[in-house]
This record gives sequence, structure tokens and C-alpha cells, in this order.
Amino acid sequence: MENTKREKIIEELKKVVDPELGIDVWTLGLIYEITIVSDAKAHILMTFTSPLCPVGGLIIAKVTEAVKDAGFEDVDIEITFEPAWKPTKELRAMYGI
Repeated sequence: MENTKREKIIEELKKVVDPELGIDVWTLGLIYEITIVSDAKAHILMTFTSPLCPVGGLIIAKVTEAVKDAGFEDVDIEITFEPAWKPTKELRAMYGI
């Protein structure tokens, strides 16, 4: 049951696009951890592409909305920069880095 709920959250997170990069937060690897606390509550540990992310507040709001769309009433978002975000090889290739 917990796996199904986690998969539903991931499905919704794939709809949350970072407006600067045009790629969803799941594919970007910004979501570090998803914890199902209870039937009604989820905890998300995530990061931004940069500590000075100008759209961080918007991304948090969209992630919160996505988790609620997955069927949760309460969402706890925790932001961390440990470890710092690094784009995957695939993302670096997409952007020519």
C-alpha cells in the first residue's frame, strides 16, 4: 500500500516543472526522499538547483500541491543542501555541460 502511495506522489511530482530549466523536479533529482508518515501525511526531503534559487518558494508550493493531489492532506517539505544538487550525466548532456 505504501509503495502505491509513493508511486502516486512520484507521478504527481513529475508534473512539477522547474520554470528555469523546464524539467520536472523528479527528473532533475531535486527530490531526495519521500516518506509516508500516515495515510494523510507525507514528508518530502528536497533541494534546489542552487541555494539562491529565485523560484524556490514557487517550487515548494507546487510540490506541496502535487503531494496533496496524490491524496495527502498534510505535507511537510524539508529543504536541504546536503548533499548539494548535481545534474546527472543525462542532464549535463542535454544542456551541453
